[in-house]
Amino acid sequence: MDRIPVRRALVSVSDKTGLAELGRALAAAGVQIYSTGGTRKFLADQGLAVTEVAAYTGFPEMMDGRVKTLHPKIFGGILCRREVSEDVAAAREHGMELFDLVVVNLYPFAQTVARPGVTPEEAIENIDIGGPSLVRAAAKNHAHVAIATDAGQYPAIIEELRAGGTTLELRKRLAAAAFAHTAAYDGAIAGWFAQQGGEFFPPTLVVSLTRKQELRYGENAHQRGALYAAPGCTGANVVQARQLHGKELSYNNLLDLDSGLALVRSFGEPAACVIKHNNPCGAAVAETPAEAAKKALDGDPQSAFGGILAFNRPVDAATAELLATPGLFIEAIAAPDFAPAAVEILTTRPKWKNNVRLLAVGPCDVPPAPLACRPIEGGMLVQEADVLPDPEHEWKVVTPAPPPDSLLADLRFGWAVVRHVKSNAIVLAARRALVGCGAGQMSRVDSVEIAIEKAGERARGAALASDAFFPFPDSIHRAAQAGVAAIIQPGGSVRDEEVIAAAREHGIPMIFTGRRHFRH
Repeated sequence: MDRIPVRRALVSVSDKTGLAELGRALAAAGVQIYSTGGTRKFLADQGLAVTEVAAYTGFPEMMDGRVKTLHPKIFGGILCRREVSEDVAAAREHGMELFDLVVVNLYPFAQTVARPGVTPEEAIENIDIGGPSLVRAAAKNHAHVAIATDAGQYPAIIEELRAGGTTLELRKRLAAAAFAHTAAYDGAIAGWFAQQGGEFFPPTLVVSLTRKQELRYGENAHQRGALYAAPGCTGANVVQARQLHGKELSYNNLLDLDSGLALVRSFGEPAACVIKHNNPCGAAVAETPAEAAKKALDGDPQSAFGGILAFNRPVDAATAELLATPGLFIEAIAAPDFAPAAVEILTTRPKWKNNVRLLAVGPCDVPPAPLACRPIEGGMLVQEADVLPDPEHEWKVVTPAPPPDSLLADLRFGWAVVRHVKSNAIVLAARRALVGCGAGQMSRVDSVEIAIEKAGERARGAALASDAFFPFPDSIHRAAQAGVAAIIQPGGSVRDEEVIAAAREHGIPMIFTGRRHFRH
């Protein structure tokens, strides 16, 4: 039969969200409910009749709840194939009741290990054993049994209960979700054990993501797109952010917002940046978010039109007033939070008030993820994320004269920003703001040329940062012609001596950091 009536349900959940409504719907449909421990008490407190699993199996819960549902009378009642006469006869012989619905969610392992200071003992006690077994058994026998693993599935189940039973279509959908759920759960446990063993790159990397939403389209209108969330993800990120206002985020919005957050969270001072096509066209630090935003927007006003903004401090009213200036157009803004007055200004004043997306991402002081993953055809590249600051004591001045103290702040700022620009990357910085950026060129001197063109007269006296070494001295000659006052780069070219000689010829101080920051 396609639609199967629900006569008995086994309910054992860690998260009680939505359980009262489901329990009442089961009772109204005449379903006999079997349950354990805290779940049984919760349902009983709702005034619902519940059969305790221990009373049914004849075995009490034991070992601090480690053993309660692991019993043949439970699993036989779930796995019995109703169309196989031998299965039905065996169930009858051994007094097994048949279950038509299993409602289980698992101990919160990922949330537990994400807590600061969690002990190995706490983590291990949050490894669910009976729960995944129940889920897998019910999902395997989905021809006869419906399995619910998430409160978001309850409304569909309640609707079908009222229609007389669950349909095969729903049971198939729930089974698919159930196996994905246990796979993600086991993946989180496997990842934790690998970390405990000190392996940075475990032999098997389990990546299990949950679809959060389907997007209007992908990178282009003819491509489909979706957003998936990683389990247990914490800290400032666009996946878990609260959207306070505006249209649905697009695939490209999410990419740009993620890049913007990565840039601003690398600064301890108030910082702002403007992202276009996944590169910063403006960035700055200042005493306040409003000052930082003003300097960032001034970096490349033409490119900033229709840009994505990111902040590492909450957006206040003063910052919102600046952003509402006539002539600006902003697609989306990400920040730890938004003051109520800022939300009011941004959603009522500018012409783009109805469309701007406001994303509250939470505090930016949580360390970012230690691994960076990128899918490629046939597999995935995984690397240690390039998120740690470079040790400044390893920097080396390679020209006779060191850069003056007045330029050190701009050199540091440019070096922090350049790692967030697509290679070949060149950044020009002045007064701790981005004034020129050359990105993604096949020739480094072309990136230098673009950065100088963007900066104009502001290149004179600016600090230049390069994400990798200069293969030829031509870039140094061009920078000197534009009036660049100091250069910071990794070094490491076979022509380093020629590059240093060019800097010395033009009287430009140069620092080698010893570490490159390619971003492909």
